[in-house]
Formats: sequence, C-alpha cells, structure tokens
Amino acid sequence: MAGLDDLRKAAGLEFDFAPGAQVPLSGAGSGRTGVSHALASVVYRDGAPEEIREPNEAAEVKAGRFSLLEPNLGEAFTRAIEKRMLADDRKPLIQSFGVEPQVVVEHALAAKRIRRQRDRRLTIIMAVFGLIFLPGVLIWLGLFQLRRTLAGSLAKRAGGFGQVLLAAVFGLIVLLLLALPVSGIVQLYVWALLPAPIIGWFWAKQIAERTAQNLRAHWTDLLGGSGTGARIPEAVPQNPNDAEAERLRVGLAKLSAEQTSNLVYYAGSKGILGMGVRWASWQLAEELRPRDPGRDIDPFRSWDVARAMGDQLRLLERGPLHTGGFTPPSITHWVVRHVGEGAKEVARPDGPTADGYSFSAIEVQRICNEQQYDSGDRHYLGVQFVLWDGELVVTMMITVTVLHRTLRIEVTAHALGPIHDFFRKKPAAKKRTVRNALRPWKKEDQVLPLVDAKEVVRLAARAPLTWFPARLDKLGGTIALPEPFGLRHTWATPVGDHRFMMDDLLRTPTPVLRVAHAAALRVLNEHGVDTSSFEARAQALSGLVQTAEPKKADEYNL
Repeated sequence: MAGLDDLRKAAGLEFDFAPGAQVPLSGAGSGRTGVSHALASVVYRDGAPEEIREPNEAAEVKAGRFSLLEPNLGEAFTRAIEKRMLADDRKPLIQSFGVEPQVVVEHALAAKRIRRQRDRRLTIIMAVFGLIFLPGVLIWLGLFQLRRTLAGSLAKRAGGFGQVLLAAVFGLIVLLLLALPVSGIVQLYVWALLPAPIIGWFWAKQIAERTAQNLRAHWTDLLGGSGTGARIPEAVPQNPNDAEAERLRVGLAKLSAEQTSNLVYYAGSKGILGMGVRWASWQLAEELRPRDPGRDIDPFRSWDVARAMGDQLRLLERGPLHTGGFTPPSITHWVVRHVGEGAKEVARPDGPTADGYSFSAIEVQRICNEQQYDSGDRHYLGVQFVLWDGELVVTMMITVTVLHRTLRIEVTAHALGPIHDFFRKKPAAKKRTVRNALRPWKKEDQVLPLVDAKEVVRLAARAPLTWFPARLDKLGGTIALPEPFGLRHTWATPVGDHRFMMDDLLRTPTPVLRVAHAAALRVLNEHGVDTSSFEARAQALSGLVQTAEPKKADEYNL
C-alpha cells in the first residue's frame, strides 16, 4: 500500500474523500458536453496523423523508424492525450473553460481499451503464424514495408514504379522458393510459407473490420448528440495492490483538481491562456478625496472593493423583467501570471501559499492588496459566461489598484471562440466509383470495407508491440500537442465568423461594467470618499461601453 500512498501524495491528494470502487462514467447534464464530445471523437477516428495539423499547425507529427508501424489519427491522438494529461511527470495543463477534460480523457482510455481487445486477438494470430510460418510472415511484412516506402511519395509515377518493382520482387521470391533443393515435408512447408499467412490475414481482417465499425459507431454517436459515457473499468482497483488502476484514478483526480485552479497565465497578445484574447478595456481612475471637509477617508483595502463587486456580480442573472437574461456566471478571484507569448511551459503554484493546484484564499487577498506595481502575480476578479454549449467563452476581468491617492478600476473583456470545424467532421463511408456490369454506360458507387489489405498488415504488425507503448512510439511515430497545452484554447477559432456569438459578446460588457461600478461606489460612499468624480467617470464609461468595438487591445504600438 506504500506505493499507492506515494501516488496520492504526488497528486496532492493527502485526503481521499472518493467513494468506493466505481466504474468511471462520463455523464451528461453539464451543458458542456457538445464541445467535449467533439474533441473526444478524435480518439475514435481513422485517417492519417497529419490531419491533426488542420485545426492547429503547431501540432507536430513525429515520424518513426518504420512507416509500417505508424499509428493512425485516433491511435496517435489517444496516445498523445494519455501521455500529456495522465503521465506522472507531465507538465502543467491550461484550464479548459467550456470543456470537461475528464470526459475527453475517459473516451481516450475507452478507445484504447477497444483497440487493446483487438490487439490481443491479433497478437494471438501473429504468434501462431509468426512462429510456425515465420519466414513467410517476414517476407510479407518486408514486401508491405517496401511498398509503403516506395509509394510514400505523392508523385503518382513514384507510386506506379513501386507497384511494378513490388511485383517483380514478389515473383523473384516465389521462384527462389520453388527452386530450393528440398523435398518431402520440408518442400510442403516451403511451398506453404507464402500462402499460409494469407489465412491469418483473412482472420485478422474480420477482427479489424469489426473493431473499425465499433470505433466509427462511437465517433458517430459523439457527434450526433447521442454519445454515452465512456466506461473504463481498468481505472477501478481490483485489489489493494492494483497500482496501475490506482495510477489512473489518481491521474483523473489530478486532472479535475488542476481544472479548478485559480492561477491563469497571460501570454502577451495571445491574451489569457484558456480565456482568449483581450478585445476591449475600460478604466475608471480618480483621486480619493474625503467627502467631509476636515476629515480624512476611512481606511479600506483593494480587497474590500473587489469582494463587494464579486458579491454583487453573483446576482447578474436576476433582473426586474422576466426575459431569460444572463446565464448564471462563474465568479472567481484569479491570480494572473505573465508568461509571454512564446512560452512553451507554465508553472504550478508552489510554496507555503499553495493549496493543491491553487493559491490559498489568504494569498489571493494579499496579492490583491499588495502586488499592484512592479514584478509579481496580479489579482483579477473574473466574471465568466460559458455559452453556446461551450463554443463561446466570454470572460470579463476586473482589477482594482490604488497608487498614492488614485483608485483605478479596470474592466477588460476576453473572448474564446468556437473550436475548429475539424472536430465536427462525421465519418464518411469508403466508396469507389465502378461501372455497372449489365449497363456499362452507367457508373455507381460501391461501398468498400473500412479496413483494406495494407491496413490489416499494419494493425497486425503493431499488435504485439502495443504492450510496449514507449518502444512503439519510437518505431512508429507520435503526435506532439501544441504547448502550453489545454484542450479548449488550443483548437479555438475567431468569434467574428458567427453573427449571434458576436452579438452575445458585445452585449456582455455593459451590465457587468455597470454592476461593478455601482458596487465600487457603494464601498467608497461607506468609507467617506467623495464619489462625485467617480460617478461622472462611471456615467461616461456607461455611455462608451454601449458602442464597444472589438479590437486587438494587447497589441501596443511601442
């Protein structure tokens, strides 16, 4: 049990309040399953790994040593998600607002489980035919590897030349086998070296086809809105010493804890990672003067103003008219850290002020009151709306600073657009156009099997090596996800292409800014501050915010 305790401590789970053994099940009802399921659909897909560069060219496809062992898109993405989000030594993740990362990871594990069941059967086939007819299997694998190598060029002439050369090599091998000076049982064995693996190939093809249909069914269900929860029984410890299942359980718990962290990162013109670019800002900065002559103002701190604004903003969804109104917002006191536009890695909170993956409440208050100038982290009050089933994330960030006798309240708007259309692609049947046998002047589409001959060979060659994933990564290749990685912001697109999303984006700042200013003015009045100048400026900003025009607010001409 010492090993399991170490896993819990490494995850920051000193206290384990989890219920008993359960089968993790990604459920619906959060209102954010649309984007989560779209992202998760990639783990069930076929196709080339290079397709992952379509939504974000920063993704890197690393080739392996043998093209015959390269993964398809679903296999490579599943492996990349597992390593990047569940590995013990993984880098910190960016929060995925509008997405449930655990749902995506659970589907990745479910897809891995389906493929692992297929690979067990294929490994048995490879063991039987690979041991009994090893020379023949090696000849077939060598021919298919030669074919992929020669036909790997996009030039059709190179591909055609490869086909001719492959046929010549195969004919030469057959002649050599027939010409061997053997007889009797040995001769029968030599003659069976090439035909026998075909029997194994046919058996493997049936297994691969059924699995491909199963994976595509999951892919279709997720994008069709009828996707069910991903069951991953391997994450349920079967006994007190089941370290692998406990590792998965702890990894999922770490993922959930990191998703709720109160530390976010400002990456220059990219805006806040996970929240999107800053497209507008409004500042109220006036002098703190006493309301009553001969008497100074009553002392207060920045946190008093920020807390009052947070309390009032929680009531945003309430209004005098029953019009539907705002979606209930998420109000969070954030700690914002600058990392720069080109940063490839971020750091988690550490030290005595850290509480798991977040800063403690006392530290957040200290940052709000004291770290307003010079180096260090900054405090922002965030008002976040997750709209369009997670496709649009609108965040208003408010900061309060006091320098000498000037109180400054700055309200900035951030937007994260919908995910790339790549994640909405549904599976298409494999077809080819042929001429009708009875009416040759007509053409018709013929549905092909999902798995062809070369795909069966690829799967059969990879199957025994799937038990050694690190080794298979080197031999077949991998996908490197863009850094700093977060499931949501990595694949986001601009908001401007959607009219109604833009309308929602432009309508959000006005009520938020007015509520924030009203709450701040109430605190100032309570502490004997002359609010006449603040009220005048607030009225002016109230007029300006009505004509908010999106712009790249973080690109300064310096």
